[in-house]
Amino acid sequence: MSINQQNSNEEEVDLGSLFIIIGKGFSNFFNFIGSIFKGIFHALILILIFLKQHIIKIAIAAILGGVLGIFLEIKKNDSFGSDLLVEPNFKSAKQLYNNIHYYNDLVKQKDTAGLAETFKLDKKTAATLKKFIIEPVRTENDVINAYNNFILKVDTTTVKSYTYDEFKTSFSEHDYRVHKINVIAEKNDIFTSLDDVIISSVVKNKYFDRIKQLTNENLNRTDSLLRQNLSQIDSLRTVYMQVMLEEAKKQSNGTNIDLGGEKRTTKELELFETNRKINSELKKIVEDKSEKYEVINIISNFQPIGYEIKGVTKNYVFLLASLGALFMILFLLLKQLNTYLNNYKK
Repeated sequence: MSINQQNSNEEEVDLGSLFIIIGKGFSNFFNFIGSIFKGIFHALILILIFLKQHIIKIAIAAILGGVLGIFLEIKKNDSFGSDLLVEPNFKSAKQLYNNIHYYNDLVKQKDTAGLAETFKLDKKTAATLKKFIIEPVRTENDVINAYNNFILKVDTTTVKSYTYDEFKTSFSEHDYRVHKINVIAEKNDIFTSLDDVIISSVVKNKYFDRIKQLTNENLNRTDSLLRQNLSQIDSLRTVYMQVMLEEAKKQSNGTNIDLGGEKRTTKELELFETNRKINSELKKIVEDKSEKYEVINIISNFQPIGYEIKGVTKNYVFLLASLGALFMILFLLLKQLNTYLNNYKK
């Protein structure tokens, strides 16, 4: 009895110790969460105290920045934008990007003569060009389709060692299907004279033009062969139907009865399946011909009249007022830091 009572007491002591440990754990966890909220609340109070002490100085800096912004906003010329959507073929996107960056460099260098010569404009009109931007229209479907095509072209071992996430990481901006070219200018009717030059700068490249010609020749040849095959299959089906009719007439004159129950694919069904496959391949060829007929497909041209660029983030009053307030806050913080460091030495 005494041994059993002693074991029971030891188990109660162990359970009591376990509950104490668990309780301390919960207590420490909630204290940690509470300290985080206390820290956030303390930081918020310090920010409010700082703003209360220096709100007048910050407001004066914002007003001065806003006044300067009003002056610049009055002097600023209106800006207009227009977009061109294109679909490059034969890996010509990189060349297109290089050309757009070159045009933008001419704008940055204020090379009005270079812009005028490139786009066949007078110098006064060329000087109104302010920015060239190109970026891909990013869609997840482009990455998925590219990965599917990659899988079909490589062996199983390579696919296993190259995951979709790795493929997505290596997917560059040039690999997307559609790209947007944005031009900003101070005139709203300059854009229609730009798209032909931008597109022809790539289309007239001998390398891409040669690839386009060879690709279209191959597609036309394949299209012709598939259509010939379809014609031959139709002729075979006609002949086969005539043979079947003749055999049926012969059997109707006799008493032969076919009791065979074996299921088999007739030649007529085989021809029908072949016809279906060829039609499917022909449909894909037609789609490829329509997509790859040009080096660059234009999805949407520049709008004849550009849209006016507005918005708070484009307004000098808002930008300079915000910068004035921000610089004043940084100055006051640095001043307080300097005071703290001087007192720390003492």
